[in-house]
Amino acid sequence: MPAVSKGDGMRGLAVFISDIRNCKSKEAEIKRINKELANIRSKFKGDKALDGYSKKKYVCKLLFIFLLGHDIDFGHMEAVNLLSSNKYTEKQIGYLFISVLVNSNSELIRLINNAIKNDLASRNPTFMCLALHCIANVGSREMGEAFAADIPRILVAGDSMDSVKQSAALCLLRLYKASPDLVPMGEWTARVVHLLNDQHMGVVTAAVSLITCLCKKNPDDFKTCISLAVSRLSRIVSSASTDLQDYTYYFVPAPWLSVKLLRLLQCYPPPEDAAVKGRLVECLETVLNKAQEPPKSKKVQHSNAKNAILFETISLIIHYDSEPNLLVRACNQLGQFLQHRETNLRYLALESMCTLASSEFSHEAVKTHIDTVINALKTERDVSVRQRAADLLYAMCDRSNAKQIVSEMLRYLETADYAIREEIVLKVAILAEKYAVDYSWYVDTILNLIRIAGDYVSEEVWYRVLQIVTNRDDVQGYAAKTVFEALQAPACHENMVKVGGYILGEFGNLIAGDPRSSPPVQFSLLHSKFHLCSVATRALLLSTYIKFINLFPETKATIQGVLRAGSQLRNADVELQQRAVEYLTLSSVASTDVLATVLEEMPPFPERESSILAKLKRKKGPGAASSLDDGRRDASSNDINGGVEPAPSTVSTPSPSADLLGLRAAPPPAAAPAPASAGNLLVDVFSDGPAAQPSLGPTPEEAFLSELEPPAPESPMGLLADPAPAADPGPEDISPPIPEADELLNKFVCKNNGVLFENQLLQIGVKSEFRQNLGRMYLFYGNKTSVQFQNFSPTVVHPGDLQTQLAVQTKRVAAQVDGGAQVQQVLNIECLRDFLTPPLLSVRFRYGGAPQSLTLKLPVTINKFFQPTEMAAQDFFQRWKQLSLPLQEAQKIFKANHPMDAEVTKAKLLGFGSALLDNVDPNPENFVGAGIIQTKALQVGCLLRLEPNAQAQMYRLTLRTSKEPVSRHLCELLAQQF
Repeated sequence: MPAVSKGDGMRGLAVFISDIRNCKSKEAEIKRINKELANIRSKFKGDKALDGYSKKKYVCKLLFIFLLGHDIDFGHMEAVNLLSSNKYTEKQIGYLFISVLVNSNSELIRLINNAIKNDLASRNPTFMCLALHCIANVGSREMGEAFAADIPRILVAGDSMDSVKQSAALCLLRLYKASPDLVPMGEWTARVVHLLNDQHMGVVTAAVSLITCLCKKNPDDFKTCISLAVSRLSRIVSSASTDLQDYTYYFVPAPWLSVKLLRLLQCYPPPEDAAVKGRLVECLETVLNKAQEPPKSKKVQHSNAKNAILFETISLIIHYDSEPNLLVRACNQLGQFLQHRETNLRYLALESMCTLASSEFSHEAVKTHIDTVINALKTERDVSVRQRAADLLYAMCDRSNAKQIVSEMLRYLETADYAIREEIVLKVAILAEKYAVDYSWYVDTILNLIRIAGDYVSEEVWYRVLQIVTNRDDVQGYAAKTVFEALQAPACHENMVKVGGYILGEFGNLIAGDPRSSPPVQFSLLHSKFHLCSVATRALLLSTYIKFINLFPETKATIQGVLRAGSQLRNADVELQQRAVEYLTLSSVASTDVLATVLEEMPPFPERESSILAKLKRKKGPGAASSLDDGRRDASSNDINGGVEPAPSTVSTPSPSADLLGLRAAPPPAAAPAPASAGNLLVDVFSDGPAAQPSLGPTPEEAFLSELEPPAPESPMGLLADPAPAADPGPEDISPPIPEADELLNKFVCKNNGVLFENQLLQIGVKSEFRQNLGRMYLFYGNKTSVQFQNFSPTVVHPGDLQTQLAVQTKRVAAQVDGGAQVQQVLNIECLRDFLTPPLLSVRFRYGGAPQSLTLKLPVTINKFFQPTEMAAQDFFQRWKQLSLPLQEAQKIFKANHPMDAEVTKAKLLGFGSALLDNVDPNPENFVGAGIIQTKALQVGCLLRLEPNAQAQMYRLTLRTSKEPVSRHLCELLAQQF
């Protein structure tokens, strides 16, 4: 950069700044500024022969006045004129003024763009850097359109200086973040990735930032960066501090670049190349080893740089979740930080261990630090650290330590900060329910929760305990006895009265034999709380009283007296008045048999997802799902609370912020729930799946199909149905599908669950199930921002003739979606006849006042209605010959796009919907399948044969069906999966 000469000191500017600082009042400052503005205006208008130095000085004064908070409405043209100067200082001031003051809609943009083009073409590295900095600082779409094609060429040009490459990379990154569609990276991708091998570390650092951003949208295009990043990281990690002297920060070689490389690697799964993976594992081990070495400096900068690399390394190890040795070592390293004197390190260690606790490899290692974490919960001064400690206790909890952790969290709850009490309450309630072996302990825990933090016990918590007590015969007597004793306390929280009123009203007869809890005593105890409660609780107690009349006839006269009292019959609240009148009449008029029928015990509740867990997910917001509902737990906890044992999961553990909805890992297939009377608790209470209805006789398949049958219009259910809005937009009213819609659809051809779409605002998750020609799909819309979505309206559109081929019944969703929350939409689907195009999902909403809309292809393809069919080899070949017409067969020979793994291929074919037939094809390497596509109009038989050629890395796929369009369509769908 050119040296600034003495003449560039601009004494006039220094004097003006000094005058402003010496002003005694605001009025004096404004007077001095107005005087200077008048002088500058006269200079610009009067003297046409101002030299470059004077222009620069006056433009600097205008810039200073603007920074003081005053409006500047002239001088812009003079600043643009400075851009044409050949002096660095004048050009620099011109670019500075434009970057700060010129609006992107200014009429001068065209002149500015011309000056920038001249500087970019000048090959003067200093001028090129100034121009690139200006483009990045303004970052408008107009500038992006003007220069997006030129900047990649400058970035990869062989004759560009290192400083220019750095500026070009960061400028391109800025433009990409502002307008991703303007940056054409297709032809430059390989050469940009090759910058990771550049000798200049500054260029590599800038290139890593750019590639990290680009690969998040197009990971496959930048996949070659993995080996280069590992190679560069290996050279840095294995180097001594003297090898990279210019980039060594307090004895730590290139810490910023190391962190960026580690973050880049977290965008991809573990390397497939064994040599690259081995080298990376060696790098990670080296970082962990260096963390054990004594520090080379006592300065905080040294420890900060060293720990930054260490924590990013641990994040990468957690992301891969495939190296048990590294995971355990990372856990032990984090354990050393739990008692570190630095608060930030303790916080980071607790946060990282929360994620480690969800890995099957490191869960046991995390549990060894339970005493330290409990101590942190008790003694930490910082509330955020205490909250992370509570999160970690929740994450490390399993059946072996549940009682210890729950008791410690209950003890902490008595002194916990008010901001996190509700969250602690929810976690205790979830853990108590999930790991309850003795349900008397569960009841005691929830009642303790209400006693300690009644104001923070939400309705979901005490609703849940009522559901569980109602569904379990073996705990009802104990619950009645315990809640009766709790109500005897002088100060009793209203939530305790609600729980007591419900349980005693249902099961008070189980403890009525004890004189200390006789029916009159129970009634007197409850009624003593009546006048202290809210209207809602009084209404519940009135229902309890009428239940008492049925359970304990001896209390009838007393309770009728209470109901007949003027305070009830003439109550100002219409709900209480109506209940008192109706209950009094019912108890007086109805016979004993009628009363027993009307007031019989509540039936068991249907099995469904725990509402407590759903509330905790909403409260935690984005990124919480993966830590709240993970697939890892020891085998002993698989069948807890009547849950079914999940299938082994091979999905790697996501990073803490990887998933808003927790839908990326497919949940285990749910078994049919047992009848509620069997005494089981709510089946799979922590499943993310939809609520399952109890089976009362029909087979699981019959129950499923009957559930999906749309209600008849004249039936009561038809009147209560919540159909899709009548004014759904047609295909002509919605925007075309987004460019990647086909790619997103292809991901769901062989699976039913996952994330359909995600950007910085919205995440859309899908869970679906299909039987015969019917299906049900759950769409989860997650707001990833902190701002509420307004006018949120997702609609399903049938393009072309699809309306006659596929019937989709949708349910309305809330028009507002709070920040960090999610809403669910249910779709009932019926396949009327074979179809080729999927329905469209149009999502419209307003974010920050701006309308947003996107259109996706709904993952409903014809193969979803496959019914797998088993058949012997003889039957298969007989049917194969019957489907021998040319139009009935579709065949495709194509190159493998993914590694040819037999197990993966088998899983994809099963996911596609067909049954795999063993010992049918003479070549054991080939795959043969059969199935029937179920539609309402007809059934379409389908046979398939997949022949892999590992040497040529090719496949030949042959499909035969009874309908030509179906053959071709299925062949296209399935070929894209390999």
